[in-house]
Amino acid sequence: MSASSVVVGIDVAKAHVDVAVLGAQFDAQRFDNQAEGHSVLIAALKPLEVALVVMEATGGYETELACALQAAGLPVAVVNPRQARDFAKSMGRLAKTDAADARMLAEFAAVLLRRDDLARFLRPLADPQQQWLAALVTRRRQLLAMLLAERQRLQITPKALHPSIEAIIAAIQAQLDDIEGQMVGHVREHFAELDRLLQSASGIGPVASATLIAELPELGRLNRREIAALVGVAPMANDSGASRGRRRIQGGRFDVRRVLYMAALTASRRNPVIKAFYERLIAAGKCPKVALVACMRKLLTVLNAMVRTNKPWDNALHGA
Repeated sequence: MSASSVVVGIDVAKAHVDVAVLGAQFDAQRFDNQAEGHSVLIAALKPLEVALVVMEATGGYETELACALQAAGLPVAVVNPRQARDFAKSMGRLAKTDAADARMLAEFAAVLLRRDDLARFLRPLADPQQQWLAALVTRRRQLLAMLLAERQRLQITPKALHPSIEAIIAAIQAQLDDIEGQMVGHVREHFAELDRLLQSASGIGPVASATLIAELPELGRLNRREIAALVGVAPMANDSGASRGRRRIQGGRFDVRRVLYMAALTASRRNPVIKAFYERLIAAGKCPKVALVACMRKLLTVLNAMVRTNKPWDNALHGA
């Protein structure tokens, strides 16, 4: 925990950011959400010896500011908006304005600052190569969603309109092929060693590897429980008194979890270690979905250890 108790909450919008500070004399202010505004904000925060800055994930509007703050040496936590809103409700804060949200995020930062596991909330500094890879992965995901929508429309549209939809499908497929080519090329150029390490695990292909590199930079930096909770594959207790509810996974990074699901599904058929683990769970009476989630968690745990130790997949080691 930092010796300083100064915390900052930043509510991010497309054009501006609202800033609130607790633990120091600093009036709530609004800054432009662009490079010049970021520089002014950093200059204002630097003398305060800030212990933690908290902001919400806002679909990308927060990325440049978070990177600028971290480059200036300020610890930044980018939290899920639902977490922040649930915290506000728990404190009885029902009104919602930009200034009120910034104040609430500062209060949330004060709570996080007292946690022993604060490190797992801090955002690793993303370099330009990782930011570009994240943009490519996101664009690929968008194109896949568009492709699925057009294919579904094809099934319910009169045949006379099929050529129009088929032309759009062809165009989207061409863009998808181009983006995937750029993504694979970028990974080979800038993350070749890490990519080889991840793909040494049967079940992890180029897309899964690129997604993990781009959207899970904490891989290898956290322990197995922390990385499982971050992705959202850790079973959460649901107990009260004598009642013992069913454990469920929830929260975490949905896009990473979706890719990890497909990787675990493939691994449960082709990876001898994951396959044996899956079959053992099924033989013990676990339903297939529960067994597959357990495989996701095991695969993620092993990948996390591989990146931390810089050692490729070893059937003998992980099988044990």
